[in-house]
Amino acid sequence: MTQIGENCHKKLPPTLYAYAGANTFNSSCFKYDKVDNGIMKEALLDFYTSSGKRKPDQIIIFRDGVSESQFNQVLIKLLRLPSSLTRSGTLKIVVIVVRKTIIPSFFQQGSPDNVLHGTVIDNKVCHPKNNDFYLGTHAGMIGITRQTHYHVLLDQAGFSADDLQEFIHSISYMYQRSTTTIFVVAPICYAHLAAS
Repeated sequence: MTQIGENCHKKLPPTLYAYAGANTFNSSCFKYDKVDNGIMKEALLDFYTSSGKRKPDQIIIFRDGVSESQFNQVLIKLLRLPSSLTRSGTLKIVVIVVRKTIIPSFFQQGSPDNVLHGTVIDNKVCHPKNNDFYLGTHAGMIGITRQTHYHVLLDQAGFSADDLQEFIHSISYMYQRSTTTIFVVAPICYAHLAAS
């Protein structure tokens, strides 16, 4: 268990970032999950024009509502995107699945108190070979805090575990409807808003 926050104010190079959201209407009554190249192309084109014709070096994709049995299916579909969306092939993709259901409760060692916000659990209860971790991003006011389970399916950008965990913790503070941190990353919340 580690705590994020000691190096939060280190100097980082300036970066451009954007949230991209889009809706399509699906006339079937069944929920059908697909990655649409057209939506991705439109989002990349919007970024390109709004950022002064700058191409992104990397895209970080957060997915929600994906079971462990669907991880390979999601990854295969997303791996097809770079070749169809970039001609140079330099776009690096990071795919992170966010799991909010069936989360174990974690407490401070030797105490019934909740773990502190910013706590990362990345060993013992995590898969020994997969890149996954639990992150407690918010302080519980009453009751037990929820830690979110993150599965890093693909990391072409080569983030260190600490940098990726700190990044995820940081964007938990960026949800405009809350004055405090939220228990999932802001892009997931914005995706839910776009879908409703």
